[in-house]
Amino acid sequence: MAALMGALVRRFYTEIWNQRSEAVAREILHRDFQFRGSLDAVRTGPDGFIDYMHMVHDALADYTCDLVELVETEDRAVGKLEFHGVHRAPFFGVPATGKLIRWAGAAFFTRRDGQIGALWVLGDIDAVKKQLGVSGTTSFES
Repeated sequence: MAALMGALVRRFYTEIWNQRSEAVAREILHRDFQFRGSLDAVRTGPDGFIDYMHMVHDALADYTCDLVELVETEDRAVGKLEFHGVHRAPFFGVPATGKLIRWAGAAFFTRRDGQIGALWVLGDIDAVKKQLGVSGTTSFES
């Protein structure tokens, strides 16, 4: 069963985040999916996550999540991640700079009814803000 959790996580990053597949999001994210990301508030369900995904891709061209390492059990997985994209629209209140932004993070997944039931992502937001020249507690959507 552990391989199944890993397969779900790999599809999540390859097909949903990196290829922006809404169909796969609706297929592998549980209808009550709970998402907590570093850039924004909690989102619920596949459609809530899809909105978040579009928001990030709109701000960062060629946005990519690289899964560097994965530790998994039957119903849980933890991933070490690297994120990057080109700053093309307001992000943390900063107008587009054209800069390539990079940061690291970790993701904690749980499985529910054979799908991804919850995800909590902790990203190095201070690294993002530093690259954008932001100080203080500006939020993603500011």
